[in-house]
Amino acid sequence: MHDVGPPRFTTVGESVELAPRDPVPDANSKYDWNVEERPEGSSAVAGDGSVIHFAPDAPGVYRLRLNAPGGTYERLVRAFPDVRRTARFELPLSDLPIPHEEVETICVMGPFNEQLVGKDRPTYEDGAYVYETKLPPGEHPYGFLLNDDLTEQVQGTLTVSGPGRPRVKLDAERGPEAVVVTADAKSAPDSEFADGELAVEFYADDEPLGHVGEHERTVRIPRDEMGDGVRLHAVAVGERHSVADRVEIRGYDERVNEAESEHVSETGTASASANANGSERSEEVRARVHHPNDPPEWAESPTVYEIFVRSFAGETVDTTFSELERRIPYLEWLGTDCVWLTPILGSPTDHGYHTTNYFETAEDLGTRAEFESFVAACHDDGIRVVFDLVINHSSRDHPAFQMSAAGVPEYRDWYVWEDDGETGEAKAQRYFDWERIPNFNFDSLAVRRFLLDVVDEWAGLVDGFRCDVAWGVPHEFWKEVADRVPDDFLLLDETIPRDPDYHEGEFTMHYDTTLYGTLREIGSGEKPASAVLDALEDAAHVGFPDNAVHLRYVENHDEPRYREECGQAALKAATAATFTLPGAPMIYYGQERGMTEYRGTMEWDDGDDELTAFHRSLSAAREEYPVLRDGTVERVEWESDSSDVVAFARETDSERVVVALNFSERAEAVRIGERTGTADLVTGEAVPTVTRDGGGTAIGTELLVSDVVVVRITEESK
Repeated sequence: MHDVGPPRFTTVGESVELAPRDPVPDANSKYDWNVEERPEGSSAVAGDGSVIHFAPDAPGVYRLRLNAPGGTYERLVRAFPDVRRTARFELPLSDLPIPHEEVETICVMGPFNEQLVGKDRPTYEDGAYVYETKLPPGEHPYGFLLNDDLTEQVQGTLTVSGPGRPRVKLDAERGPEAVVVTADAKSAPDSEFADGELAVEFYADDEPLGHVGEHERTVRIPRDEMGDGVRLHAVAVGERHSVADRVEIRGYDERVNEAESEHVSETGTASASANANGSERSEEVRARVHHPNDPPEWAESPTVYEIFVRSFAGETVDTTFSELERRIPYLEWLGTDCVWLTPILGSPTDHGYHTTNYFETAEDLGTRAEFESFVAACHDDGIRVVFDLVINHSSRDHPAFQMSAAGVPEYRDWYVWEDDGETGEAKAQRYFDWERIPNFNFDSLAVRRFLLDVVDEWAGLVDGFRCDVAWGVPHEFWKEVADRVPDDFLLLDETIPRDPDYHEGEFTMHYDTTLYGTLREIGSGEKPASAVLDALEDAAHVGFPDNAVHLRYVENHDEPRYREECGQAALKAATAATFTLPGAPMIYYGQERGMTEYRGTMEWDDGDDELTAFHRSLSAAREEYPVLRDGTVERVEWESDSSDVVAFARETDSERVVVALNFSERAEAVRIGERTGTADLVTGEAVPTVTRDGGGTAIGTELLVSDVVVVRITEESK
């Protein structure tokens, strides 16, 4: 069922990488691709090589065949119409930070060209540097690099107009004779299509499904057609296509004994029947259904704590796994559900992102056994451990790169080698100015085999991977990783800016770069606090499914400290936003201690105790009141004389609360259009309030907010 991979969904003008799964990279193992079927008007070909970059040239369904040592497999590619539009980047001479005559070279860099310095160069037209390309609708950050220098660049964001993307969610109803899969499709907020007008396309792994049900929203899979199991995929289509959702139906078990039936019942997959004599019962088991695009239950809304490992133990103690283990009580006291460790494998750097040994822990941190002890101790306290997986690149001191650079044939294609444009000699590809970390070549089966072995080595030990530079690794590889790890394993992507395509059978938790940037802009006075709600709603517009979990953060190891840039008052409100919105709030080590050095030594002794208590109270409130984790976000009527204030509601079937945030340094009055209680759910203390009445009828409450207030809506208001 998993030999060749799921269907790929793309648009004309965008290529997709296709690769053999679980490859055997030896001279006797041959892989080749052929296009067996293509839509009318297409002349697309597969191309040569074991790993291909297939470029559809007409909308429709393509069927490709992979001839591999283990057999022949089919792969579908569904191409939708090209949605790209002309994007024009301009840099007037008046915006140059240096004299024009000092500009010898210039390039344009951004996510659209993989942040590659020198790849795309603008032309000079009528007093401005201009670069044109085609890009899909959305926001596209970019930089003009003067003299190809990252420290001399003019940055901006270009908006390409066009509608957002629809969303789709599959649900499966299990019966003794069949499984019925239903698609719930939602239009983008600015779409001309109503939800019910969206088309929904269903696919099995190797074929489009024509036998759809009423309104083309259901598929019925009879028991006798299921075999060992099937994977079903669906895409919603309006002006654009959605991220595909997937369900795995893992077949039927005829009978299980009573001991087995308890486990099966817990998963909701059994219908019970008892023998007439009351002796050992048997169970007819319905199909097991798995939703790979859903996060593990434990990762739906965890409080995450990121540790920059070698700075955590203190000033006079070197950080080791043993020293980390001794500090687990602090993590537990702070309310941590999941700890993310920056890289712990062999590396010549303090930060660890230049890997020299993927199969051994760093010597200065300790042995694998000591790391396993740390993980076990975390588990004893109910804390999950996420491992920083760095596979886009290696250190240039990794032996594989050294041999590749020296020309050893079996290692030459492990890295991407390009003409440097000046001497004509080959140069290993790097992103940005990362001279010491060359990019792996994922067109190499040897590289894919090596990195899949790395995944297998650690996936059984930790609870998840935070995947460094996820945007630099092909989607095809991440899809294979997601299918290899356990069902309850977390995959968190570092994709900047966030991109919903990485949710399609790949990652279930994503950096919320939109909220992060918005909170920075609010804290620096560039935007009003109400922009928080716009940032939150952006996820639906760009096409993230409702089940995607967003990592809400104000700091991490790559960014300046929020307190240093925006002040303590704004830090408290921004942190409160991450804890009172849906998703996974994250504390970067030392954030709660008021640190200003972004990778400095943890300030245990001279940190800010009041700020630490504030973070702990937010974590405790989120744990105590499920509405802050699971409730929907609703806009409420509110007023304030300050643009540094915002208010919103969180609501479940049983509870409704109002959250008010204040980013300014002084307390502000917030007038809520509903009547509230007076007990702050964060502090437990009474909130100064004034109930405003009109003709004897309650019309709202005025709250005095210093940083954050969370109060219940009273029954009278409901």
